[in-house]
Amino acid sequence: MPRGSRGYTPLPGGEIDWADILDFEGGWEGGASKAAAVRRRFGMSSTRYYQVLNRVIEQPEALRHDPMLVRRLRRLRDARRRKRFAPRLDAQERHGFG
Repeated sequence: MPRGSRGYTPLPGGEIDWADILDFEGGWEGGASKAAAVRRRFGMSSTRYYQVLNRVIEQPEALRHDPMLVRRLRRLRDARRRKRFAPRLDAQERHGFG
């Protein structure tokens, strides 16, 4: 499999190095439109970027590359999931499905 600029394996089906995704996310300080910056740098929509980022943070190599960033991103993702699905779980429990 071809290697990215830093010797890391690119994401499947693309030329994007997962380490570039992590470095971009870790270095983002706000200011300008992140969606525009993602489109310029990676040539993808912000929706696709976050799909890719969520795949990246599950990779063991990503955790070795930047453990603090990956753990923070996982925590944030998991908190969003809990918040999104909590109302459904509460409704299921109230109706005897839980």
